[in-house]
Amino acid sequence: MANVPWAEVCEKFQAALALSRVELHKNPEKEPYKSKYGARALLEEVKALLGPAPEDEDERPEAEDGPGAGDHALGLPAEVVEPEGPVAQRAVRLAVIEFHLGVNHIDTEELSAGEEHLVKCLRLLRRYRLSHDCVSLCIQAQNNLGILWSEREEIETAQAYLESSEALYNQYMKEVGSPPLDPTERFLPEEEKLTEQERSKRFEKVYTHNLYYLAQVYQHLEMFEKAAHYCHSTLKRQLEHNAYHPIEWAINAATLSQFYINKLCFMEARHCLSAANVIFGQTGKISATEDTPEAEGEVPELYHQRKGEIARCWIKYCLTLMQNAQLSMQDNIGELDLDKQSELRALRKKELDEEESIRKKAVQFGTGELCDAISAVEEKVSYLRPLDFEEARELFLLGQHYVFEAKEFFQIDGYVTDHIEVVQDHSALFKVLAFFETDMERRCKMHKRRIAMLEPLTVDLNPQYYLLVNRQIQFEIAHAYYDMMDLKVAIADRLRDPDSHIVKKINNLNKSALKYYQLFLDSLRDPNKVFPEHIGEDVLRPAMLAKFRVARLYGKIITADPKKELENLAASLEHYKFIVDYCEKHPEAAQEIEVELELSKEMVSLLPTKMERFRTKMALT
Repeated sequence: MANVPWAEVCEKFQAALALSRVELHKNPEKEPYKSKYGARALLEEVKALLGPAPEDEDERPEAEDGPGAGDHALGLPAEVVEPEGPVAQRAVRLAVIEFHLGVNHIDTEELSAGEEHLVKCLRLLRRYRLSHDCVSLCIQAQNNLGILWSEREEIETAQAYLESSEALYNQYMKEVGSPPLDPTERFLPEEEKLTEQERSKRFEKVYTHNLYYLAQVYQHLEMFEKAAHYCHSTLKRQLEHNAYHPIEWAINAATLSQFYINKLCFMEARHCLSAANVIFGQTGKISATEDTPEAEGEVPELYHQRKGEIARCWIKYCLTLMQNAQLSMQDNIGELDLDKQSELRALRKKELDEEESIRKKAVQFGTGELCDAISAVEEKVSYLRPLDFEEARELFLLGQHYVFEAKEFFQIDGYVTDHIEVVQDHSALFKVLAFFETDMERRCKMHKRRIAMLEPLTVDLNPQYYLLVNRQIQFEIAHAYYDMMDLKVAIADRLRDPDSHIVKKINNLNKSALKYYQLFLDSLRDPNKVFPEHIGEDVLRPAMLAKFRVARLYGKIITADPKKELENLAASLEHYKFIVDYCEKHPEAAQEIEVELELSKEMVSLLPTKMERFRTKMALT
């Protein structure tokens, strides 16, 4: 290198970095990696100019650098050792080149070569990994190895590298603390070296990436609590350091809300969703950084898709909160239990008193104006279980608002499955709202709305390609008709003498429910139209419920014709008997429908006697 001015070496390195940053779509279509290969050639030139690695570094067996290779590989160094002297300085510069060559090969999908360069980088740094000059480079190399092994689906190996990076960051901050050198500074003249503030910003960004990758690894390992904690920490740090892409940040926060919803932590879920709304609203309003793609206005489809996805997360929030309230207040037949409702009202004051302490324990996003903006969204949405119709209606209207927003993007033409799921959620919102409604006529109207939105889907869907979805919708429509019929029967029971119009209405609802339950059951038949002797676990309970409800529906048909009534009772008995016989042959099925099985056994013993009375009566007349 003595014959080449150092300035020229630095210039080649900076040119390589510039080529590395060129986006793939800006390369010729047939040479998507042209800029990457150009950067690689320059990096190889710089490597050659720097000269060979120190002998003890270059000849060290690679096996010693893998995960679990001891204190000086992925473990922590015993002490802080700064790279002093020309040999050590050359080793560190070579490590920078090996790192960039590793990333370059990974970018061009040459993973094995990329791994080899990154391992060489770590080998060259092994003595100095905790030093001010090398810690950032070491963490970045391990982060990239973590990503590489994750892409190979070797998740435990990825975890080892990423956890080593986290431990290294924590030890460095504890023992040294000052913002470390950025790897690129190795090839910058003294007057262009970074400020302490910029160094700190870059180092913290490296650590934030580490937490982000760890969150994904823990998610893969199904360590969901840990994954959520790391995701929350990542999002919080991105806001603190103003290093985020609004659309990406918002969708990650909205996705995190689903973890809290499943844990029934509705205050935390609401906070994530409110923050997602506020940050998503910044789209196009903040200046682009190296973390962001080009102007977000250039990706309108992505914008509308993410907006729809965040809306769907809000729908789940409203729906789950309402359903959780229903579960807490319903009796053993699914109706509102006034005693349970009163108990929950008494608990409400305690919940409100504890609100502040819960809020203090929860991780909050943002400070100052951002925090105020998030709080303003939160205050408009309850996190407490609704205890009456008015409270439930507020959540329903919010959920319905987001249903309309989600459907703007997820239309049936192009997003069939997503569109159907949104419609099903809309139906579920009406269903749970009906639980809180005390007026039976209004409850009927809510179920009617459900049917009106679900029935057209069965016409649009090809049952061959959408068998499972079709089954779900058929079952749901059948259940909606079933509930409407029950409500109409209850209304008729209050009248002294129900007129023929009401009787006809009840029978029509009964007929519609039977039709859709039968469509569902027929979908279980094999190509020869034979009903299975053994029903799969995934459809066992729905199939048994459908059989039970069909049996009950036949028994509810109102007719003045004794012969017709006898036929209906025989059909009812046949379906009750199917349930009893099936559970005798397959005892494991009994635990899926314990209540329905007991009622079926009872009806199997009672119906023959009732039918015999009918036959006797018919013979006498």
